[in-house]
Amino acid sequence: MSLFQLFKKLISYVKPYKYLVIATLFLTLLGSFLAQVNALVLRYAVDELTLLTEADNGFKDGISLLVTISIILLAKELIYAIIQYGQKFYGEKMKIYISRDFAQNVVDKILTYKMSFYSSTENESGKLQTRIDLGISSLTQLVKNFFLDILPLFSNAIIALFFMFQANFYVGLVSLGIIPIFFYISSLQANKLKGFRRRMRGFRESRNNGIIDLINSITVIKSFTREDSESKKHEDIQFNMTENQMKTRQLSFLFNGVNVFIEQFGVVIIIILTSYFVLNGTMTIGAIMFHILLFNNVSAPIRELHRIYDEVNDALIYSEAFFDIMDANDTEFGGTYIPEKITGKFELKNVDFAYPNGTKALLNVSMLIKPNTINALVGLSGAGKSTVINLLDKFFEPTSGSILLDGVDLKEYNTVWLRNNIGLVLQKNHIFNGSIKENILYGKEDATDEEVVEAAIKAHIHEQIIELPDGYNSKATLLSGGQKQRVSIARLFLKNPPIIFLDEPTASLDTIATEQIKKSLDSIKKGRTVIIISHSISQIIDAENVIVLEKGKVIEEGSHEVLYNNESAYYKIFNAMANSLNLNKITNTMSD
Repeated sequence: MSLFQLFKKLISYVKPYKYLVIATLFLTLLGSFLAQVNALVLRYAVDELTLLTEADNGFKDGISLLVTISIILLAKELIYAIIQYGQKFYGEKMKIYISRDFAQNVVDKILTYKMSFYSSTENESGKLQTRIDLGISSLTQLVKNFFLDILPLFSNAIIALFFMFQANFYVGLVSLGIIPIFFYISSLQANKLKGFRRRMRGFRESRNNGIIDLINSITVIKSFTREDSESKKHEDIQFNMTENQMKTRQLSFLFNGVNVFIEQFGVVIIIILTSYFVLNGTMTIGAIMFHILLFNNVSAPIRELHRIYDEVNDALIYSEAFFDIMDANDTEFGGTYIPEKITGKFELKNVDFAYPNGTKALLNVSMLIKPNTINALVGLSGAGKSTVINLLDKFFEPTSGSILLDGVDLKEYNTVWLRNNIGLVLQKNHIFNGSIKENILYGKEDATDEEVVEAAIKAHIHEQIIELPDGYNSKATLLSGGQKQRVSIARLFLKNPPIIFLDEPTASLDTIATEQIKKSLDSIKKGRTVIIISHSISQIIDAENVIVLEKGKVIEEGSHEVLYNNESAYYKIFNAMANSLNLNKITNTMSD
């Protein structure tokens, strides 16, 4: 991304604050003129003192001159301080507002992306967090650099050059000639450091992603005593980052030294040139100091520009990654169709599907889910059961083939409306960092306290909640795995959708809880279209229709009795489930 392209993207963020921009620019212009006052006053003071000395005038005239100069300089500093305060305040206000807009816009944007965006290895949580955090900080720093740093610096330099050329064309020409050299060195530095910056971005993304993965895996790491090996992995990343940082600093210090030398070389040339003009009588002694101070007003901004240019190139690297997220063409599938009512009849016709990483999950799948029926998806791990639910919930789109809901292609449905009419319970549901009540209310935000309690009772979690010190206001993250699962099921009761997808809903529950939840689920299944994935025999037997998948293909479909009597794939899976329960021993124990 070029600097011009970046500024084009920033324009839309700056536009809402155009009045802050105008105020900042106006104050910047005033401040730039005031910055030249010292040079003008010093020239006047030196020349007047020289005349007084040559005329052998008294001490009284000198004191009067000094008082006048002091008043002018102090008044100038007071006005300059007020202007700088306004300039920095408006600029900082704009920076803070734009930073807020960046943060909110990226959140709004990533919430619109489909699941394939998050499934990509390039968009792992740690990498996304790094790109977003560094992107926002870099872009807001860029806004600061432009409106709080670059514009004042350029204004100071241009106005200082104007006064220099007005005083002496040749001295002004020398000062002007230094500027392109500074720019050339800064661009050379940026090109040299570009590769290092890109590598640094990659290292930071890997480090942050690794830390998040480490925290999420801490139980496994400790159980296998792999602390040392995990530490070594992160140590390698840290050493690579350090090496990259040292090379970056080394080059930066080298170019800084070159810039300082060029600046001092310019000062020497100006001293020699102005001294020559003094000696031939075309310039006063005060003009020497005048031009040196003005040259400092030219070189100091350009010297600072070198630092800012370095930061801008950093911003280009990180903003590039940030806008990759903002401009990703991975928004959720649209659709505008909203029916008056929904019956829940699903038809999959010759559906193929492959995940973004290339893994083929479904191959020519066709099936019919009748409305108001309970359907079980059965198969070994990796058969494609969860993938079917992901497609029916519009998390992903088929690679080929079509999915119809009540005779209308799923693509046509309004995605928000569709999901509002589907209830989803996973094997491990996410619990948000908030109270139990807030987590249950996720199913229906405007639900009353009575409705929340009723949902918790149906999910068989109410009694355990009221035993907690803070009851429904207790932190949900402190619950056990089984309790969290029941909170997620309470959400489902509160949402009360006509279509329900259950993906191993009782897998993490104890036996008694499983029995309780099964009774609750049995009651909520009535009069709805239900698709359940489960390795629980009781859940499968209850299904009116069983669909058997193997390696992404539908190989059998029918009722439990019919499929079992076929003695094919389902027969083997069902017997394996039964044998895993050791039913013979259980039967003997109960008969005793």
